[in-house]
Amino acid sequence: MYGKEKDSEKDAAQPAEPGLITFFDKLEKKSPETGTLRLFQRTSGGDDYYQAYGPDARWVAQNVFHTNSVIKYLGHGGKAGGLACVSLKTSVAQTTLREAVTSRQLRIEIWKQESTSGKGKNVVFKLDKEASPGNLQAVEDILFSTTDLVSAPIVMAVKLATAAAGSGGAKVKAVGVAFADTSRRELGVADFVDNDLFSNLESLVIQLSVKEAIIPVGTSSGTSDRDIELQKLKGVLERCGIVITERKPSEFMAKNIADDLSRLLASSDVPATSSADTSLIIPQLNLPNAPSALAALISYLSLLGDSDNYDQYKIRTHDLTQYMRLDASALKALSLVDTTGQSGTQRKNDTLFGLLNKCKTAQGSRLLGIFLKQPLTNLHEIKRRQDLVELFVDGMGARRVIQDEYLKFMPDMHRLSKRFQRGLANLENVVRVYQMILKLPGLIEELTKATEDREEFAALVEEQYLKPLKESEASLSKYSDMVEQTIDLEELDRHNYVIKPGYDEELQGLADKMAALRDGFDEEHEKVGEELGLELDKKLHMENNQTHGYCFRLTKNDAKVISQKKKYTEIATNKSGVFFRTDKLKQLAEQYLDHSQAYSKAQSNLVKQVVGIAATYTPVLESLNDIIAHLDVILSFAHVASHAPTAYTKPKVLQKGGGKFNLVEARHPCLEVQDDIIFMANDIEMEKGVSEFQIITGPNMGGKSTYIRQAGVIALMAQIGSFVPCAEAELPIFDSILCRVGAGDSQLKGVSTFMAEMLETATILRSATSDSLVIIDELGRGTSTYDGFGLAWAISEHIASELHAFCLFATHFHELTALDQQIKHVKNLHVVAHVSDAAEGSTERTISLLYKVEPGVSDQSFGIHVAELAHFPENVIKLAKRKAVELEDFGKDAKDAKMEGDDACDEETTREGVRIMEEVLRAWTEGEDLDEDVVMGDGDAEEEEKDYEEEIRRLVECVKARGEEIQGNKWLQEVLVNFR
Repeated sequence: MYGKEKDSEKDAAQPAEPGLITFFDKLEKKSPETGTLRLFQRTSGGDDYYQAYGPDARWVAQNVFHTNSVIKYLGHGGKAGGLACVSLKTSVAQTTLREAVTSRQLRIEIWKQESTSGKGKNVVFKLDKEASPGNLQAVEDILFSTTDLVSAPIVMAVKLATAAAGSGGAKVKAVGVAFADTSRRELGVADFVDNDLFSNLESLVIQLSVKEAIIPVGTSSGTSDRDIELQKLKGVLERCGIVITERKPSEFMAKNIADDLSRLLASSDVPATSSADTSLIIPQLNLPNAPSALAALISYLSLLGDSDNYDQYKIRTHDLTQYMRLDASALKALSLVDTTGQSGTQRKNDTLFGLLNKCKTAQGSRLLGIFLKQPLTNLHEIKRRQDLVELFVDGMGARRVIQDEYLKFMPDMHRLSKRFQRGLANLENVVRVYQMILKLPGLIEELTKATEDREEFAALVEEQYLKPLKESEASLSKYSDMVEQTIDLEELDRHNYVIKPGYDEELQGLADKMAALRDGFDEEHEKVGEELGLELDKKLHMENNQTHGYCFRLTKNDAKVISQKKKYTEIATNKSGVFFRTDKLKQLAEQYLDHSQAYSKAQSNLVKQVVGIAATYTPVLESLNDIIAHLDVILSFAHVASHAPTAYTKPKVLQKGGGKFNLVEARHPCLEVQDDIIFMANDIEMEKGVSEFQIITGPNMGGKSTYIRQAGVIALMAQIGSFVPCAEAELPIFDSILCRVGAGDSQLKGVSTFMAEMLETATILRSATSDSLVIIDELGRGTSTYDGFGLAWAISEHIASELHAFCLFATHFHELTALDQQIKHVKNLHVVAHVSDAAEGSTERTISLLYKVEPGVSDQSFGIHVAELAHFPENVIKLAKRKAVELEDFGKDAKDAKMEGDDACDEETTREGVRIMEEVLRAWTEGEDLDEDVVMGDGDAEEEEKDYEEEIRRLVECVKARGEEIQGNKWLQEVLVNFR
């Protein structure tokens, strides 16, 4: 594990190899820090191993072995001034490359040694394989032969353009996108108009789980309008964690795309016709910008360079409106999937994917990841999924049987199909499919039983599962016959995957001869046992030794019986005993070896035929794979809903534009399953025109963030068809969930905390509609208090009065709660905290967080209390409290308020002052009707001025009439001072 294998350590420690150092120095400078990891495949003593040099060696030492002690140095006397080198076993190298290209989003290069001559003076390597997060074709077979891909490696190309908007001649940003899933041999395109923040493109990237993006390279000056747009595009892609690859603009030319697609697409999709008519058959070619992106994508992936791709691909058009739009901020805020790239650092239930992933198959887990990033907006499809989940929530017995006795044994047929298509499959893969086929009748029977008592679901299950499963079973019946006729199924118990001898005359003849030779081995064994007077298999053993072939073995104590007999030839002696054989055994062993090799050769030809026949069934297997994956996800939803600490409920989903978003006893699904947590459920009640914008205040750590995030998580769960963690739920279909949660920065990209916050908020303001759900947490913390509050107020007012989206806004700006006085559908909520009185002899109060959300406003944040919980030094806490008192401003200087506390207005004085003010205002308004023109400002200006002065005169008279009472009320005196 630590690079100290005998051969590799010896090779790494060689003091010479100046040719290798020279070769490496001439290579283009790349490193993991710039996005590329290089490993060099080497050979020593017939064994392969890998080495990393220079910056790659240091990266491997730190990130794989976690110690610099594995680093050796080539040249410079083997000291630190030489070329850093780390050696890796083949298995460790493959794991390292796999993690680099998937979790760490690095490009990888594998260099293979071609020749070495002149005692290391002339070392030549060639670039054998290279891959990127979105293009794993070259390394898929060596890196993922025993490991499933969690998600498909999607790579896309982006073409930017401008288009006219309407008759006014204004220009808008047009985007053409092409994407490819090489593992499924699928192409896709999308063409749409976008805003300056590329919000639609960001949603597309999230929906497709894109790993890599191909964009045109900018000009050297970098100052043109096109370059500016490309820089904006890069910023969006980097925020989404996408690897960016720049290509020449000339590759984004759609000149030959029609001919190229005709060769790649399956013949069923492209009937024979002239290339001039191809655009009529492939509607995607009529899109304005996507074909140019498609040309660049095909060129980058070199799809035409592999004839195996011809007539294999499919193409589709992706509709953004078909799914809920999510951006990178929502992905992180709602904890949908692991976005850290370090999956091992997170617990399984830390993400919604980890919580919901009770799938029994690899294809089910992949589909669940797609469901989470593509929540539905079609009410009919949502209800179909919900009904299926309900069936298996109620039918616990059927769910358990299907999961444990059928799905658990289903192979990843997509992966097997890929091996068949590439000609890499073997008899074990053929048998694996056969064993899956044997499970289909039982699976069909269980699904049928599941609907016997629930007739309302029978038609849905028949359409979704039973009908396609029965069709697949019928299509695969001949596959089963083929396997039973050709493969020796009796050998499977011994894990031998061989062709049945009786299937082929030549094979049968060789098998008979080998059986006769095995009989000869037994006869010779008995004969030698009789001659030596030794009991067979207890004293005298016959075995097929890996080194010596067929031979006899005795213990060292028993071996003296053969020492005087020349007819026995000793072969070797070790701790297990003495190995020997007779001339007859040697002759039989040589004959058996010859026949065995002939048998293997004859069988290999038959294996190719069997595998070739099995490969013709890949379309059926791919279709069946999709059915199994869908069933697996639905059962996983049902499993989670039933096994939650408190059972989930089926949400009532309304049409888009529905006016209510009500959740009763809502819980955060990921938090309630954490150990040692008793989750406090809360209601969420929002209604269009009444309470669609809600401001949540309250203490730090009181649960504000959890409250608003769980609303987003529950809304998303409802739209993927899952049950939700509530007692009751009624909610509309949202077209997007937009989040501004948490403070994060990226100094390496030159993005401050506040700038990141503003970028996320700008996306909300430009993308949100009245059908969106907006979640904002602590907006404005990254700048000064006054600027932050000003922005928070302006943004809140814009969302509430202009966008009219459902919005949950958590804040510590308590002044923001005054917005409910201006806009009627703004409501205030607060998280409850209980503050107990100080104990006798102490000035400290005890604060208990209750995690309940109730109507009203909280006027404190208890930030210093949180600092106490974090065990700040006592003197720091005291200073913080003193400064907080000094800075608090409720109409007068806080310090003076503290010193003159005895003169502050008490509650009775305040109530009396309010009563006097109400009487003064009532006398002013009721004494004589106010001039409507004065109030509305619609009259003649000169006349209005006279009327205005008259009204002021009357108000002054009303005040003077109560002058004595006003003078005697301190609260009124302070109010009047503030009006002067």
